[in-house]
Amino acid sequence: MSCPRNPRSQEVTGDVSAGNASTKKVVIVGAGPAGIAAADALRAEGHAGEILIFGEERHAPYDRPPLSKQILAGTWLPEKAQLRSDDQLAAAEVSLHLSVKVASVDVEAHQVTLESGEQVAYDALILASGVTARELPFGHHLEGVHVMRTLDDALSLQINLETSQHLAVIGAGFLGAEVAAVARSLGKEVTMIDPLELPMQNVVGDEVGSMIADLHRHHGVNLELGHGVSSIEDSSGRATGVTLDDGRTVPADAALVAVGARPAVDWLRSSSVPLTAPNDPGAGGVRCDSSGRATDDVWAIGDVAAWWDPTQERYVRVEHRMTANEHARSCARDILGLTPTAPKSLPYFWSDQYDLKLRSFGFPSRQAGFHVIEGDLEDRRFVATYTDESDRIVGIIGAGMFKAMNWWRQQILDGQTLSDALSIKHSAENPA
Repeated sequence: MSCPRNPRSQEVTGDVSAGNASTKKVVIVGAGPAGIAAADALRAEGHAGEILIFGEERHAPYDRPPLSKQILAGTWLPEKAQLRSDDQLAAAEVSLHLSVKVASVDVEAHQVTLESGEQVAYDALILASGVTARELPFGHHLEGVHVMRTLDDALSLQINLETSQHLAVIGAGFLGAEVAAVARSLGKEVTMIDPLELPMQNVVGDEVGSMIADLHRHHGVNLELGHGVSSIEDSSGRATGVTLDDGRTVPADAALVAVGARPAVDWLRSSSVPLTAPNDPGAGGVRCDSSGRATDDVWAIGDVAAWWDPTQERYVRVEHRMTANEHARSCARDILGLTPTAPKSLPYFWSDQYDLKLRSFGFPSRQAGFHVIEGDLEDRRFVATYTDESDRIVGIIGAGMFKAMNWWRQQILDGQTLSDALSIKHSAENPA
């Protein structure tokens, strides 16, 4: 691979609109959904210049949500999750470089340095490096102990489950709950462990968390909630069990550590790219303005990016696919000297567990007011809202009533309070 230094890179300033913006050389670090969305958006907006994407993984770009669902279950081959074929990338004149790690960036010199030592110049740099799985301070050297962030992670756990009988899932968030459901469908004994009292509790709250706990118990999952993990036991270097903070050990010849993720920013720490603190708004991501610009000719999008939200007056980092797509479109326009488009979509997630297909828009949380406004939680067919202290709807969650959810989603976008939304709905359903 030859990426010669761009002799014009030293002349580039923060005003990317100056000169022939549509022919600028754009380097994208990260070959996941956000990086691909950025390349798509640049071409859609008329960018005619060079686009290079660097990805650490060996696989062609792929979608991540199926990893803990269809890929792990074996109902999809990995190719089905692929986002773009080689032919599609070639047709778009996007140069994709896989198995290449970017080690650092020199903002002043407008260049990135690869792990090989090679330097690659850019006129505009898009950071789409995503997040990495958090690990426990112990146990990850053992055979049978897994994390899940990449396709190789999912395939490794899938192979392990072919011969294992007892899976311990450490962490009862979205990922842990989904993997527990898949493992049970494969006939494995599953223990799910979390220091919180309910699965997914911090995000969905007590009511929905209780429903999810009951669902997993119904399907035979052993729930060890309200407990931490003190160690992972082994025999000859292979995991045999997980010891809880009360001294009990649950059997496990396979274990998934699903305790969250952190922004992949270590390679940026020696640069002048601004980062938010891990415990501050933005949760350790790249600090950006409301159009995604972090510093001169550097933008960040997707899971790694903490964009300034003028409505909330704080930096917000959202790990959702739709957010990455909106980021990509806004950044592409900014790079090309066009008016950036403020992200308009709401954060969106879905979680498939057994026959439950849970969907959510906005910002659900345990701290918000919770109201079931249609259906019933016990039937697992419902729509519920989350409201702030002023009764404004900030999030919704539901299952089996997706047409109704679309209406309530619009109420979030319109900034409605719950009482006003209910009044509007009543008037629409009962015209004078």
